[in-house]
Amino acid sequence: MLIHPWDSAEDAEWREWLSGHDFGQLIAGGAGRDLPVVTPAHFAFDGDHTVVTHLARPNPIWPLLEEHPRALLTVVDDYTYIRADWNTNADPAFGVPTSYYATVQLEGDVRLIDDPDSKASLLQKQLRHFEPDGARAPVSAAAESPDRRLLPGIRGIEFTITGVRAKFKFGGNKTAEDRERIGARLADRGGPLDAEALAQLRRRG
Repeated sequence: MLIHPWDSAEDAEWREWLSGHDFGQLIAGGAGRDLPVVTPAHFAFDGDHTVVTHLARPNPIWPLLEEHPRALLTVVDDYTYIRADWNTNADPAFGVPTSYYATVQLEGDVRLIDDPDSKASLLQKQLRHFEPDGARAPVSAAAESPDRRLLPGIRGIEFTITGVRAKFKFGGNKTAEDRERIGARLADRGGPLDAEALAQLRRRG
């Protein structure tokens, strides 16, 4: 991913943004594979260096992670299309369109979790993240728990972050006047995610 200096995100910036996101794509390459396996997944980020998730046991990603326990986790949001005639302060007939977006790509070491008690603990972390006020009983691997028969159907992933590429592309190479003009256009259009992109444009301005 190309990251210009004006699009680069500071450590605190991407961490705060990622803490508000919990769905992305886990990408594994394996050894000697033609193409990676890409798996959409909900996850829980601890705000520091660890992500946890789980997937169904038949998922095709497992052989690749067993061969090479490294993966990418990528998250993209706040994206919108910037029209050609907006993205110029000269002749609109010769403007160049662009995209605004935020993305964080995490490189990580993967630990596969198959022990029932460890899987139950991982699932409980995810439940606390997604359902802090939920009525769901704590996940248990105890023999008498209804969860016991369900746990073999999944495998857990503990993802330890070893590298980060974070990009917040919101007109950082434009003048304040350009950003104000583009921001007004986004506000008027009001399309899907335009408000989110506008907030980023103004925050980073």
